[in-house]
Amino acid sequence: MTSSLSTDLIRLLSDQHPKPSNIHFQYGTAGFRTLGSTLDSVLFRVGIIAALRSKKLDGRTIGVMVTASHNPEEDNGVKLVDPRGEMLEAAWEGHSTTISNAPTTDALIEALESLVQTAKIDLSKPANVVYARDTRPSGPALVSALADGFKAMNATARNAGVVTTPILHYFVKCINTKGTKYSYGDDSEEGYYQKLTTSYKKLVAGKAAQPALVVDCANGVGALAGKQLSEHLGDTLQLVLENTSITKPGALNNACGADYVKVSQKLPPSLANVLKPGQRACSLDGDADRLIYFYLDDRGAFHMLDGDKIAALVAAFIIELVKVAGLDDQIKVGVVQTAYANGASTKYLQERLPVKCVPTGVKHLHHAAERYNVGVYFEANGHGTVLFSQPTLDTLAEYQPSTPAQSRAVEHLVSLTELINQTVGDALSDMLLVEVVLSHKSYSGEEWNSLYVDLPNRLAKVSVPDRNAFKTEDAERRLVSPPGLQARIDELVNRYQGGRSFVRPSGTEDVVRVYAEAALRTQADELAMRVAGLVYDEAGGDPSSRPKEFL
Repeated sequence: MTSSLSTDLIRLLSDQHPKPSNIHFQYGTAGFRTLGSTLDSVLFRVGIIAALRSKKLDGRTIGVMVTASHNPEEDNGVKLVDPRGEMLEAAWEGHSTTISNAPTTDALIEALESLVQTAKIDLSKPANVVYARDTRPSGPALVSALADGFKAMNATARNAGVVTTPILHYFVKCINTKGTKYSYGDDSEEGYYQKLTTSYKKLVAGKAAQPALVVDCANGVGALAGKQLSEHLGDTLQLVLENTSITKPGALNNACGADYVKVSQKLPPSLANVLKPGQRACSLDGDADRLIYFYLDDRGAFHMLDGDKIAALVAAFIIELVKVAGLDDQIKVGVVQTAYANGASTKYLQERLPVKCVPTGVKHLHHAAERYNVGVYFEANGHGTVLFSQPTLDTLAEYQPSTPAQSRAVEHLVSLTELINQTVGDALSDMLLVEVVLSHKSYSGEEWNSLYVDLPNRLAKVSVPDRNAFKTEDAERRLVSPPGLQARIDELVNRYQGGRSFVRPSGTEDVVRVYAEAALRTQADELAMRVAGLVYDEAGGDPSSRPKEFL
């Protein structure tokens, strides 16, 4: 192995992937994400970054996922996955942004040499990477640019093909734990489906079979995964897969999928003649890491069950099992939410277990959940999972139950640790988790929904000249800048029964997001509009174009 960068090879390949001069790229919570047609240079450079990250970590395998999740089909993106299957370390987000924006090949080589020095990377170490993509049409060309990046670093790279984002995260953790006492599973698609369905079958053994579940696959990679999962489940759970057109141009996430259902709060039009009154269904997003449930009541009215409802269902079930097992002194369960969680869900959960509010973004939720023995986190948008700490896994493995009921509860908890993808939110794993709880509780969608009643809420956004003028504290629930604005928001909120509202700058565009909830729908709408108006006035907007309707 060489102890310096192969600058001639990097130069030769980099010249084939020039950076567009007019675009600034930013590595955010979801990695790089923008129009697929602009990302060629970014993918080449991410290939190099992944190899350097692997060398920095003694040759451990790094994951690269090419996807834009719930975004429109013309978008694409790429994100790096660290060895435990978790998101890239924060400092390397900055390194990735810097390297992706180097304007020329010479500047790129300079930026890479600088990273090697500042991060103290031993270039003689091996580089190992596993990569995959979703079904987007721009995927194959971008993967080809990524492969050139691996070639420039002489990295050993495994192409995992077209898989869901959570499967790629699962592969990374399996590869890096192989042959250790912490082995996570077999690093193949077959290993993934076997792990999920074996534990699911154990958990529902002896329970009455659930009615068929309609699954909206968002015309994305979840359609491929759903088909394989269904085959492995056999007759233990019948899946009716809808929106499976993965090759039809323009179909991905179009009027379907988890984001469509959550934002529009209505049934995907394609399911209008599929879903029957009283039947439950769920939507995946484009890369199958988000899950939203819904059902039609007996009158045919649509009801959504979002990430908050999933968290409430799952957390209550796990707490019950821990108590029945006689482990409530040793295993503490907690829930992590963001400010977007519905106030009614927070109240329901706080009556049962500790609840922590953190800033928006999966990395904040994941890190906070790691502080509990069992940490449950779901964003309202349907992205979430459950984390079991290593000491908790050890406790479950070593525990000697003294009654048959305790023994069953411990077996169920162990099976849950196998069923749940603990690396990242996983729509298919979370779907089976929800189905386990519904089966144990004999709940219909309606009974699950009645655990608590959501407060009416409304999202709005306001375009501003500079989002950085808006600064928050208290997990984004209060503004500290511009001065005086929070006091005016407080005064408005106090006029509404059950009122709550917060304002936060977007992480990706020059808009400020407004959330409002109140006891009545008309009041939630009015409060959101009035708070949006305050933000607009503060930002110095033209009074004639103040927000008058929701975006």
